[in-house]
Amino acid sequence: MKVDLHSHTTCSDGQLSPKELIMRAQQMQVDMLAITDHDNIDAISQAQEAIKAFKAKIQLINGVEISTRWHGFEIHVLGLHFDENHTGLKQLLAEQGEKRITRARRITEKLAFLHIDDLYQKCLSKTAGIVSRVHIAEVLVEEGHCKDLQQAFNKFIGAKKRAYVQPDWVEMHEAVKVIQQAGGAAVLAHPFHYDMKAKWLRKLLVAFAEAGGDATEVTHRNISPSKRDFIASLAIEYKLKASIGSDFHAPSRWCELGKTTHLPEGLQGVWTDWVGK
Repeated sequence: MKVDLHSHTTCSDGQLSPKELIMRAQQMQVDMLAITDHDNIDAISQAQEAIKAFKAKIQLINGVEISTRWHGFEIHVLGLHFDENHTGLKQLLAEQGEKRITRARRITEKLAFLHIDDLYQKCLSKTAGIVSRVHIAEVLVEEGHCKDLQQAFNKFIGAKKRAYVQPDWVEMHEAVKVIQQAGGAAVLAHPFHYDMKAKWLRKLLVAFAEAGGDATEVTHRNISPSKRDFIASLAIEYKLKASIGSDFHAPSRWCELGKTTHLPEGLQGVWTDWVGK
């Protein structure tokens, strides 16, 4: 069974529409797919319609990737297999969405002071959802202010750079709580993407488990076997289940739907009870 529980569409910072993502998943023979756009679930209904239209044999899992804060770090928590109509979850995502709009506007205002004007309106044309820093970086590259996305972050919008704006995300434990109140599983996303040493990574796993988190991603794109084994050992130690996902944003040589499928020994997949339900 091919499972991918981490993917994005144009409803956040992905490059494929929900319909196109379903077509891609069908092409890659994915059996179970979660669309986990940043702080919104707008793609779910569109993807469900596409599955029906294409008669695709894909089990779609409700998903979202919520940006949270923990000890000064921005930590992403996946919500999976939840009730999309749950009032508390919808309220949290609405609040997160407003924070994203405010942050994006403040970033582009800072860039305007640097004589880089009208970026917000240009960014709106790149998304069917809310403007993210990725969209701002893309426009900075297209306008010739930076040679690539990484330079845009390093020069302007990355942490402590000239146009950076500190986010005001929900606390990690609160996101876990709301996801579970909506009947879902809370999953720590891509633990090795955070700029922290192994000691802090262990502290993060401890805090996530103590907050009631259900699982951690143990396999995702560009993770080395040694890092995968380390996260797997922590998951076992702190009694967390495992999740796997590509963190797919667009087709590329480095990332593809359903290609990240290895589940280390001794771990239970968070999805095993959802098959066929």
